[in-house]
Amino acid sequence: MLNARLRNILRELMAEQSPVSSTYLANVNKVTPRTTREDIKRLNQIISSHGAVIESIMGKGYLLKVKNDNEYKNFLHGYFIQEIPGENGIPRSPEERIKYIINRLLLQDGYIKLEGLADEIFISKPTIQTDIKEVRKILANYQLTLDSRPNYGLKVEGNELNRRFCMSEYTFDRSDPVTEVNVDGMSDSTLEVITEIILEEVTANHITLSDIAMKNLAIHILIAYKRSKDGYYIQLVHQDLLEIYEQPEYEVALLIVNKIEEAFRVSFPDTETAYIAMHLLGTKMMLQPRDIRENVMDSKISSLVEVALAKVEEKLQLGIHDDQELVMALYLHLKPAINRFKYGMNIRNPMLEDIKRNYPLAFEAGVIAGLEIEEKTKAEIDENEVGYLALHIGSAIERRNLRNGPKRCLVVCASGLGTSQLIYYKLKSTFGQHLDIVGTTEYYQLHQFNLQNIDFVVSSIPIPETLPVQVVEVNAILGEQDISKIEELVLGENQVVDSYLAENLTFIQEKNLHTKEEVLTFMAQRLDDLDLVEAGFIEAVREREEVAPTAFGNLVAIPHPITPKTDKTFIAICTLDKPITWVDKPVQFVCMLCVKKDSQEDLQAMYKWLGKIIDNRSVVQRLLKAKTFEELRESLLLSEK
Repeated sequence: MLNARLRNILRELMAEQSPVSSTYLANVNKVTPRTTREDIKRLNQIISSHGAVIESIMGKGYLLKVKNDNEYKNFLHGYFIQEIPGENGIPRSPEERIKYIINRLLLQDGYIKLEGLADEIFISKPTIQTDIKEVRKILANYQLTLDSRPNYGLKVEGNELNRRFCMSEYTFDRSDPVTEVNVDGMSDSTLEVITEIILEEVTANHITLSDIAMKNLAIHILIAYKRSKDGYYIQLVHQDLLEIYEQPEYEVALLIVNKIEEAFRVSFPDTETAYIAMHLLGTKMMLQPRDIRENVMDSKISSLVEVALAKVEEKLQLGIHDDQELVMALYLHLKPAINRFKYGMNIRNPMLEDIKRNYPLAFEAGVIAGLEIEEKTKAEIDENEVGYLALHIGSAIERRNLRNGPKRCLVVCASGLGTSQLIYYKLKSTFGQHLDIVGTTEYYQLHQFNLQNIDFVVSSIPIPETLPVQVVEVNAILGEQDISKIEELVLGENQVVDSYLAENLTFIQEKNLHTKEEVLTFMAQRLDDLDLVEAGFIEAVREREEVAPTAFGNLVAIPHPITPKTDKTFIAICTLDKPITWVDKPVQFVCMLCVKKDSQEDLQAMYKWLGKIIDNRSVVQRLLKAKTFEELRESLLLSEK
């Protein structure tokens, strides 16, 4: 049986095609490298008889090699589908214990004694008291509380609707295509029957659901079945009920309920049917783009999309606000999302961590759009919703990058054809396919050119008026400094990133920082000492962390203020001698990103670079080993090669 540490090691090795160091694996599990080496031996003994082996690469780390694909796949399938937390069903890690405790509390009608819970999972009373603090925080996210009574124990208090939302998150394992049911008396076959009934009715009534939405709806109906069977029913506000009754989704919910009542010999009151209709309203994809165009679009939602994209463009200058495919995708997403906001429904996003890790710029744009939507709708939008917004924005960014091809420039020269041709051919020989030079012109003829499709102008003379594109002023005979200026725009990332680094903004292997708050306070204070940030900077950083923690995995966190608080763009870096816990992830490399107010800079090169850092274990390990600014800088710039 694999314990939590072995599972973590196996997941890390499976995610990487190059060797993973024992130091990194030790940091993930918060143990010593020696303990990790023992864990590797144990893990190797287990998987070696199932078609795989872990090889030790001298000086580099450990590499997972699959010898027999079918055997290994069968092992993974059999293990990860059937496994339960810890050995012999006993949760071992704090995360597993907290989930177990929440399950027990949610599924218990009366009070549970703390001592009894501690005995069940073989932990001490002080340990379970620490776990209970985390349980209270999680329950508070669903407006649920823990009532504590002497000699009785603990009991979850709160309305039935919120209780079910919490159950949908913590009573079911959503990490696998086959949903395991942890509710007593409920089997996978029950879920299968419910899923079949949903599929029949949504198909017959031309409602489109994603696979994830289908699964979520089935889980919520299963919970409704279980709770109704036990005598617990939803209470909805009369006005909400009247609105739901008028929706066509209520008729579909009624058909689903009739079939479930027949299949399981159970009776659902009207409020439970309305509850199912509420989930249909909040999960369906609505109409397809073609159907939308044939009907009148909801002006409120169209306006919401418009203001959200305008805010993203204002903050990040991505050039995607006019992308009609993006506009339509966000419209289709927000149509049911408005109902989710209205009824306080939670939505699961299984891709959230991958989106944050692989598309940091898109996720940041999703945060900006989400905050704007929050302001307009007066509803709270969590990380899961932000992740879906980021998914659509990321697609638009990729589409724009595909269209862009090489950078395009226009050469302006006042010294005659010979000099302009010299500049032209120098640029062609230096940048080749990376730069498309659309032509050369004298200054007085510049107005004849359409600059809409030009990325920048290269000019050997000062241009007094403001152009809609950037102007790079160079010498008539291009020198190294001239080439460097243009290289920054054409090839970008190394030069751009390097310009944001500074030795006095870099703090190496700090030993006295043990918490996220200590790190943020330390860095904010140093920036304040250098007079680089405005008042309220640390508060703006904390506010951004509240929206969505900026720990992206791979020991990396990229905190930044929710609104710009600096007059210049720069990066402050802090490496720690040991990992700290950043909400729910270990962090040892902290990169504080500060973008100047009203910035017109193209920051995509920086975000692309940050994305590569987040995704590359070997680069992060090099950065953590660096003992000087120059070593760290060299490792950072090497990440681009």
